[in-house]
Amino acid sequence: MRRIRRVAVLGAGVMGAAIAAHLTNAGLEVLLLDKAPTLLGDDEKAQGLDLDHPAVKIRTARLGVERALQAKPAAFFRPLETSLITLGNFEDNMNHLQACDWVIEAVVENYEIKQALLAQAVPHLREDAVLSTNTSGLSVTRLAEGLPEAVRPRFLGTHFFNPPRYMHLMELIPTRDTDAALLDEMADFLRTKLGKGIVKGKDTPNFVGNRIGVFAMFNAMQHLVDMGISVELADGASGPASARPKTAIFRTADLVGIDTLVHVARNSFQALEKDEAREVFDAPGFLRAMVDKGLLGDKAGQGFYRKQKGPQGTRIQHLDLQTLEYVPAGQPLTESLKAASRIENPAERLKTFLGGEDEAARFAWLNLRDTLIYALRRIPEIADSIEDVDNAMKWGFGWELGPFEMLDAIGVEEFAARARKEGVALPESLLKVKELYRFENGTRRCWSLVKGAFENAAIPPGEIRLSILKRGSAVVESTANSSIVDLGDGVFGLEFHSKMNSISPDMLEMTLKAVGLAESQGLALVVGNQGPVFSAGANLGVMIQALQDKEPEKVMPVIQLFQRATMSLKYGRIPVVAAPFNMALGGGCEYCLHADALVAHGETYMGLVEVGVGLLPAGGGCREMTLRALEEARHYNCDVAPMLFKAFEQIGMAKVSGCALDLFEMGYMRRGDSVCMNGDLLLAEAKKKALSLVPGYRAPRIQGGIPAPGRSISASMKSRLWNLRMGGFISEHDELIGSKIADVLCGGDVAPGTPLTEDYLLELEREAFMSLLGEAKTQERIVHMLKTGKALRN
Repeated sequence: MRRIRRVAVLGAGVMGAAIAAHLTNAGLEVLLLDKAPTLLGDDEKAQGLDLDHPAVKIRTARLGVERALQAKPAAFFRPLETSLITLGNFEDNMNHLQACDWVIEAVVENYEIKQALLAQAVPHLREDAVLSTNTSGLSVTRLAEGLPEAVRPRFLGTHFFNPPRYMHLMELIPTRDTDAALLDEMADFLRTKLGKGIVKGKDTPNFVGNRIGVFAMFNAMQHLVDMGISVELADGASGPASARPKTAIFRTADLVGIDTLVHVARNSFQALEKDEAREVFDAPGFLRAMVDKGLLGDKAGQGFYRKQKGPQGTRIQHLDLQTLEYVPAGQPLTESLKAASRIENPAERLKTFLGGEDEAARFAWLNLRDTLIYALRRIPEIADSIEDVDNAMKWGFGWELGPFEMLDAIGVEEFAARARKEGVALPESLLKVKELYRFENGTRRCWSLVKGAFENAAIPPGEIRLSILKRGSAVVESTANSSIVDLGDGVFGLEFHSKMNSISPDMLEMTLKAVGLAESQGLALVVGNQGPVFSAGANLGVMIQALQDKEPEKVMPVIQLFQRATMSLKYGRIPVVAAPFNMALGGGCEYCLHADALVAHGETYMGLVEVGVGLLPAGGGCREMTLRALEEARHYNCDVAPMLFKAFEQIGMAKVSGCALDLFEMGYMRRGDSVCMNGDLLLAEAKKKALSLVPGYRAPRIQGGIPAPGRSISASMKSRLWNLRMGGFISEHDELIGSKIADVLCGGDVAPGTPLTEDYLLELEREAFMSLLGEAKTQERIVHMLKTGKALRN
């Protein structure tokens, strides 16, 4: 892999600063340059500064970082990452590029401005440095025309999607002079270090993702006008019902900016002179009218949607495109949308939805029909592989299925028959095949529209794909909610696949089986999955059912089983590695706390959040935090109280990490644990970690003689709770929950140093949990969470 440790970003605008932020998230040093100001600001005048003052010279770059710090969603993992950025300006600091391994130009989408800046940078580049442009659609080849011949092999397009921290897609665009080996090296670096999903596109207008995505958006606008339906209904039809993101078409437009869309449309229309669907890219009149009225989307507080405050609270309104006036949102779901909402599998959901007969299903069909045909016609113009196009739409636009995966979900022959019945011409390439993807002997294969034959789908090295493994003979045992999968080399995987991966009793039983299997037939166990989240926590439905049956005692065996499962993870005779990502909450967090090691995705939002439903962690989470606090106090030969108070606050305030790096500070990750930037590599990295622990592995032993922190620390915690309640910061029920947490963390009402066992601490958890479960206000919180997905403060 190419070694890149220091990167220069030329341009500190919204995109340049966000790219710089994500580079620091990966631990890279960054030089961020922009123009030196030509006018003094009022605050600078007040300080008596002049234009030559160093603080003034770097003002533009500094403001870029400050905007990135304030961005929502957050551009930086943590504010601390800004220490990796050195600020400068184009006029004075270009010579600093000599210390950089990679230089990224990221200024405005204008050929002349970009070419001038690249020319200014070239004399200062090292002979082995990579030079790239961040552009969403300008010709990289044209930008390369002014570069010296010696530099051209090291020049390429690196199209970051916005926001760079969160968007998985990275389009790499070579010119005819780009060195092929360098392109591969950059792909490997960007995949592993920055966590990007790589699509190698061709140097065509808008490249891959934007070419298809922008077409889909403007085509949807055409059909909306022709059908006379509302923006709200169109978004319902172009969202999850049709295997696309919740932001759908028009909410996405508001996020992007209506003026930006008009600009993109203008550039696309001008550049796509030979495109058979060129007219689609001509921005509709209502879009230009919105710009004239200042309805620019989220940045203006109004676009296709706006929030209107009133006596009844905040209400959402959507734009009537005929009058350009706002009308109340809240249109009832059509029958087809209702049917789709009940189906979890995106392929089944899409097929069912498009089979509907109402206007929502009709709109979705027309938009997808045209978009899928357009995507077919773009091969091999924009990319050679259908998989590249599918990945671009999934990684860059949040589609659940790519265009060609959608064709398979609908049925290629059914799609073709329906389109031809409507008089739509189809590419000959579609008429030669009945499916575009298939599995053969455990291998995923995709149809090559260029070769007219199936070929193996490209799986980058180092990836484990459970969907492929499970098509073979890797599944050892499975239920509706979880599976044990053979990951190879003596490593078994415990996979959750329930809704939101909430943990149910059968999954706890499967955990015990997985540990036993790894102990008897394998070397190690990995706890992980490739669903939308690692785990949203315990399944609250079990508790609600017991309460409705007026048999809360039925919950106690489940809690005991949960504790047995997590204890087996910690004290089994094989190393266990957990691979959390996205949400790892409540019980999901407790699973991670009991593993020998963690390999967490950079975007891991983990926390013990049970107070949100009026409870406390009872899957061993409280016990584990007590043990960790005592261990840390022994290590540093200090008082345990500060460590316990930290755990108390985290549990009591339901703190959740903003990224994986936060977990080290929270004490949920420890020395030896690691962060993986690419979720596609997470399971493979966890497997490597597990195998590395095998030689000489010694299982930890259940502890006895644990010195209780004692009632004095607990009393201090309760005193803080009382003060908070007296100040109106927490409710009486919050105080009760906090008091229970304090007692459990401190070992109950005992003197400091009283020897305790782990079983005793687990018993305290169970008793406190069951006590809170019997509280009416806790039951209200549980019901509210299940109904709304939000915590109730009562």
